[in-house]
Amino acid sequence: MTVTACKHLIIGGGIIGCSIAYHLTRRGETGVVLLEKSALTEGATWHAAGLVGQLRSSRNTTRMLKKSVEMYDRLQAEAEMGFDWRKVGSLRLAATPDRLLEAKRLATMARSFDLEMHIISHAEAKALFPFIDERGLEGAAFIPSDGYVDPASLCQAIASAARKQGADLRQGIQVQDFTVAQGRITEVLTAEGTWQAENVILAAGMWSRELGAKLGIRVPACAVEHQYIVTEPIADDIRDLPTLRDPERLVYYKPDAGGRLVIGGYEDDTLPFGDQGIPGAFARQLLPDNLDRFMPLAELAGQVTPVVNQVGVRQVINGPIPYSADGDFVMGWCPGFENLMMATGFLYGIAAGGGAGEMIAEWITEGSPSLDLWPLDVRRFGPHHGTRAFMYPRAVEHYAYHYKKRYPGQEFDSARSLRLSPLYERLKAQGAVYGSKNGWERPLWFAPEGMPAEDQLDFLRPGWKTYGAAEHKAVRDGVALIDQSSFSKFELIGPGALAALQDMAVSNMDKPAGSVIYTQLCNDRGGTEADVTVTRLAEDRFYVVTGAGFGVHDGDWIRRHLPDDGRAHLVEVTSAYAVINLCGPQARDVLAAVCEGDVSNRAMPFATAKEIVVGAAPLRAIRIGYVGELGWELHIPTEFALHVYDALWDAGQAHGIRNVGYRAIDSLRVEKGYLYWSADITPDYTPVEAGLGARVHLKSKGAFRGRAALERQKYEGVTRSLCTFVCDEALPVYGGETILSDGEVVSLASTANYGHTVGKTILYGYLPLAKQDNTAFELEVFGARHGITRVEGPLYDPQNQRLKA
Repeated sequence: MTVTACKHLIIGGGIIGCSIAYHLTRRGETGVVLLEKSALTEGATWHAAGLVGQLRSSRNTTRMLKKSVEMYDRLQAEAEMGFDWRKVGSLRLAATPDRLLEAKRLATMARSFDLEMHIISHAEAKALFPFIDERGLEGAAFIPSDGYVDPASLCQAIASAARKQGADLRQGIQVQDFTVAQGRITEVLTAEGTWQAENVILAAGMWSRELGAKLGIRVPACAVEHQYIVTEPIADDIRDLPTLRDPERLVYYKPDAGGRLVIGGYEDDTLPFGDQGIPGAFARQLLPDNLDRFMPLAELAGQVTPVVNQVGVRQVINGPIPYSADGDFVMGWCPGFENLMMATGFLYGIAAGGGAGEMIAEWITEGSPSLDLWPLDVRRFGPHHGTRAFMYPRAVEHYAYHYKKRYPGQEFDSARSLRLSPLYERLKAQGAVYGSKNGWERPLWFAPEGMPAEDQLDFLRPGWKTYGAAEHKAVRDGVALIDQSSFSKFELIGPGALAALQDMAVSNMDKPAGSVIYTQLCNDRGGTEADVTVTRLAEDRFYVVTGAGFGVHDGDWIRRHLPDDGRAHLVEVTSAYAVINLCGPQARDVLAAVCEGDVSNRAMPFATAKEIVVGAAPLRAIRIGYVGELGWELHIPTEFALHVYDALWDAGQAHGIRNVGYRAIDSLRVEKGYLYWSADITPDYTPVEAGLGARVHLKSKGAFRGRAALERQKYEGVTRSLCTFVCDEALPVYGGETILSDGEVVSLASTANYGHTVGKTILYGYLPLAKQDNTAFELEVFGARHGITRVEGPLYDPQNQRLKA
């Protein structure tokens, strides 16, 4: 058996794998080999519908898809092989008032993402796509730079260009197994021989799950059935029509050759594919038609475009399409492996193919992509996401909601109640309306007695805000309990723990035991990779706390940057501790009533931690929080959590104690000027730009990752910074809204909420220094513009007098 070496080994010859090969070789990389078990495109690429849309809920995902369009434009001009790329625009119909609000919100996002999108009338929509029945439409949205393409021809054109640049694309070679040693894939085994590679890229689409199982990992990617039809001709030539989506009627359209239409959609209860294993070779195969399942979509399509009721169906396509545990891509270095890059789970792989290949190539060659791709990062998933019991029910539900209306904050119903706090049943009995974060059930808000514990959602006036405001007030004026057991928690231990933290963190971590340090972990460019709180427990022991959704990401970042000498180890202890946040100006009175020790400000000042006893329970009290009031995070051995909650609840009755949920936390932290990683601070921005320069300790410590970039910014200044804006109106904001000055887009709202104490809408956004002297700013919300004012933050307790009382 032969052994062949290469630098980059790509597994999978669909559009994603071919695009990665193209972009690696375009960057000058050599030794790029792609293995495809059948022939190129013969998995899901060949039967994809071929729509190319760019707008997504994340700015950087949208930017990545814009890169696809740029690549297809360039390749069409350069390639010898035509692939019928038609940049004809896309039309999105709004059949109800709520759908028009949804379209206006998307248009606002598109503006802030620098993507041209127009809200147009139903008559203008009819002019663009004459076959629609415009009666009853509220309007439409149009993106001129979207389009459609023939997927198989596009993939072959990319493959041809990759070969010309030196890529070795091999077909008919099936990967059978792997050899792993010390966290590296050292061999990839095939029937034709063994491959050794510096990097292995898993771009195998629906087969990624089965290949991952050979590596002992549960890849959170799968496949579900998707159907579309091709009609008989409806006109001589319609190929210059835009693509069309009507989300209210759940259908999409693509013009096709010969005057035909491709019509597909997203129905309830599609079928999982491959949940018990992918049958046989399954190369260039389709699944049996299921017209009973498609008929409701066909009837809806007949309402949108009555002409289809008069023509026959030429072909029904039912094929498996890639999906993931949350409906988005699975990209990035796989935790637990030094050299395994994930590139799978691409529901809209044709739209993403060009940009995703470019980002993966950057990730491999530069260490990270030029765009922060957290919404697509494999590290957003926990261990449960890749299980059969979670992934397939969630994928089927997510598929059904591809076009269904979803209000901001709306939760999914499938695969719930997986990770439960010890307080779950107690809080449920008290009216908790639960949401899910990384499998954890967490109270969003509390319904009053007699009211169903059901979320109350709307685009403009969500009902839950009334109750969230009352919870906000309870924290500001009285005392509250918040179940934050879902925090991800780690211990960094060993004689090299301090040195490792000093190398990673921007703050000086060499503080006495009992110190609590809020800090950032940065990359070499100074971008913020993690935002954590660290408590020093002993000379060689640190307790690291981060958000519920960031544990896998932050844990992987820390582990990858630990020294190889074995003198420091990271251990996850999330399940060992429940967390109750006791907060509010009367918090000390409640804690003192049930605690055996002294909890005065002298005994337990802000940013310190101490082992105390509450009732009969030993626990760790950490004097810090995320709501901007006097308070303690009580980290409690899990088995004592209910006992501690009951003791605090009983002692708090004299003070009007209340339960508080996560939606109130967000309005509280925005008033206080606290930031949220993945929105306000990301790898795209440094702590100095985010206004956290005081956390960067240049004088009291030596070298650390990102120091050069941060030092330059602190001494030479920045070109942009995070700013705070306010509006006296209570605006329906959720983040992502467009910030304008003199009619020009200057930023987007990274965070937006209403501050119930200060009585203002508050938002954050990064602003170039050159624009910060402007006095006139506007915020675009659902298509309407509102005047906003830039202010110095934080708005609440700027001197920290209440926080440190």
